[in-house]
Amino acid sequence: MARRILSRFVLAPAAAVAALIGFAAAPAQAAIWSSSDQWGNYTTSDGYTLYNNIWGSGAGSQTIWVNSSSNWGVWANHPDTGGIKSYPNAKKVVGRSITSLTSLASSYNVTVPSTGDYNTSYDIWDTDYDYEVMLWVNYNGDVGALGTPQGTATLGGHTWTVYKGDNGSNQVFSFLRTSDSSSGTVNILPILKWIKDTKGWWGNETIGDVQFGYEITSSPGGLDFTTNGFSVSSS
Repeated sequence: MARRILSRFVLAPAAAVAALIGFAAAPAQAAIWSSSDQWGNYTTSDGYTLYNNIWGSGAGSQTIWVNSSSNWGVWANHPDTGGIKSYPNAKKVVGRSITSLTSLASSYNVTVPSTGDYNTSYDIWDTDYDYEVMLWVNYNGDVGALGTPQGTATLGGHTWTVYKGDNGSNQVFSFLRTSDSSSGTVNILPILKWIKDTKGWWGNETIGDVQFGYEITSSPGGLDFTTNGFSVSSS
């Protein structure tokens, strides 16, 4: 959503500062980094950036912890009110146009709570932040996609209900998996090509961020979201 774009531009560039803040709230698993800071961020040696990213109004407290780019999680205690509070995520920058890519895929494995209002999703952006592609692999509670339904499509190894909308700052294309999944692989490139070639909703965009995380609306009392595995590959 648009407010998440704003949050990215004000992220503190010094991961070391966030780390010093975060170690005060380090989890029991002795993570290599943790932070309860609103914009806490950390870059791993293999080029992924982790963000705490508490961006919505009325948010509560949240702590992100990181063992590696493929093993990280969040404890979040956001009140039972409407509106997205946060999108803690891991990001890999691709920096390639759609037609120059021969492959773009990602694997995920998560453990998510049975209560609360949230979705587990990819958030994929072009480099100009004009377009946002969301891939919801699971969701729970009172959450819904922006825009109007466009039918279903089987792409990238999954079947999705597709929505198209505009949040006032950018176009949003949302793909909601028709059944919840806690692990799997998404072949992302066919989805991007379908938007471009089949639907004509965008041109030959340069893909920037491929993010994966938890878009949390409410998690009263504190809930744990754990990423057991995550990776992005492209060529």
